[in-house]
Amino acid sequence: MSSAASNGHDDLSDVAVDSREWPVFPRTGAKGARRWDWMISSLLVVWLVSGTVETVRAGGSPALLIPLTIAYGGGYLLVWWVAPRWSPAYRVLMVALLFVLGIGYLLASGSNRSFGYLAYAVAAAVMLLPLAASRAIVVLTIASAMGFGLAADGQIDDQGTVVVALVGLLALTTSRMARLVGKLAVARSEIRTLAVAHERARLARDLHDVLGHSLTAITVKASLTRRLLESGRRVEDALAEVRDVENLARTTLGEVRATVAGQRRMTLVEELAAARAALRAAGIDADLPTSTDDVDTRLDEPLAYVLREGVTNVVRHSRARRCIVRVGRRWLEIVDDGVGPVNGAGNGLTGLSERLAAVEGTIETGPGPTGGFRLKAEIR
Repeated sequence: MSSAASNGHDDLSDVAVDSREWPVFPRTGAKGARRWDWMISSLLVVWLVSGTVETVRAGGSPALLIPLTIAYGGGYLLVWWVAPRWSPAYRVLMVALLFVLGIGYLLASGSNRSFGYLAYAVAAAVMLLPLAASRAIVVLTIASAMGFGLAADGQIDDQGTVVVALVGLLALTTSRMARLVGKLAVARSEIRTLAVAHERARLARDLHDVLGHSLTAITVKASLTRRLLESGRRVEDALAEVRDVENLARTTLGEVRATVAGQRRMTLVEELAAARAALRAAGIDADLPTSTDDVDTRLDEPLAYVLREGVTNVVRHSRARRCIVRVGRRWLEIVDDGVGPVNGAGNGLTGLSERLAAVEGTIETGPGPTGGFRLKAEIR
């Protein structure tokens, strides 16, 4: 199923059909195509009507044959137009009724009797019942037609038996394919739902990463600007912080637009520069790498997300005086000397775990070697 979904082709070979399941045929596909299928199936009643006309001309009782034809043909039409939405109990009742009407029609046909007319009841059984029961009914009907023909006429009704066998085989094949297509339609609907949910989760995670870090930096810089202005000194420093806030707001707006469009890409070098600025504004001594040359280029973006979330948490929650960041080829570690782990993982670390799981990565969190908090991400 996954290969069919990913390749865009209808591969039914991987779809299993439980022969004990009651068939459910979802209303999928073009309405015109469904109506065409129903009309073609309904036209098969013409054979029953023509048989009745022929039997009446041969001397059969119209008072008996016409009501039986209407009831038998009408029941068959209900099977196609209405019965697939019925409960199992009503389906069984309909199949039993059609077999009773079919046998009654055969008895009323007299010398024009053909067991092929039982094909309507056989088709109804396959349409409405589980495949296991349908197969048993097809075999039992063929055997009964042969046995009844031998007992009543001394010979098998070859033509009628062949008609029942062919209709039963065709109906079983068509029914199985319809059930497979129905399951495929349900699976596709579930895949679409999961895809939408996945995209919503991705968008929420990316927006959290973008806005969480940027708004934290803006808050810290705005607070620093306020303190500078309240002190009445270093107005130039305050103006510099205001310019940084303005630039950061513009950058954040661009990142949000790129995130929504699915075009945003983070780099570790850019995030190290942003982390240095955010830590400096918060008054935290930053010990950061000066180069990312040792990092696997394929892991640059995932580790950049780790750095952004980790530094954001240090600025917001740690009350640390020092933050140390170390990177390796497939790992990144952030250690601070703050108040230590905060209860609860939070949305940021949860989203980070999901993001790293997609690249077979893991996160370790806990106290640092000398207190504070340690976050380490490693990708296998």
